[in-house]
Amino acid sequence: MRKIITGVIAAAFVGAIGLFAWDSRAAEECCEKGDMTPPLELIAKTPIGGLHNPYNDDIEAIAAEGRKKYLSFSCNGCHGGGGGGGMCPPLTNDTWVYGADDDTNFRLIALGSDKLMEQGYTRVRKEIVTGPMPPFGEIIKTSDDLWKVMAFIRSKNPSSMKKVDKPAQTPGGASE
Repeated sequence: MRKIITGVIAAAFVGAIGLFAWDSRAAEECCEKGDMTPPLELIAKTPIGGLHNPYNDDIEAIAAEGRKKYLSFSCNGCHGGGGGGGMCPPLTNDTWVYGADDDTNFRLIALGSDKLMEQGYTRVRKEIVTGPMPPFGEIIKTSDDLWKVMAFIRSKNPSSMKKVDKPAQTPGGASE
């Protein structure tokens, strides 16, 4: 009987280690170039703060492709062709309404501002906004495409690069 109990405990321990290793590996692998995961799926499996643009070291190299995607998804209709604003905030200044970090902006673009606020995010900056940011998580088919759009935006606002990994907030309203 003791051997059975020892075996069950050992199996549970090994399983827990394997689950921890799998979970850690998933978090470490987040956000690779070429990731075909749909944005909403990536959000669902990535903890808050875990989304990081794999193109941050290559912004200028990928900016032209990101611009094409930015235009193809009609981001320019609200934010202007070069990101300088229109009926919605400019992306070229440092007044990013929810914060300038990769994780928050990936979620903002994919979920839209209403869903983001439902998850506990609040505005941390003031800017002229005529309406909510619509959700693009089903329009932009791959996480890679969304990261490229964000790379284009960063190319238009190089000062935002200093905040890519510094969340302005976490759900619940803790802010910078």
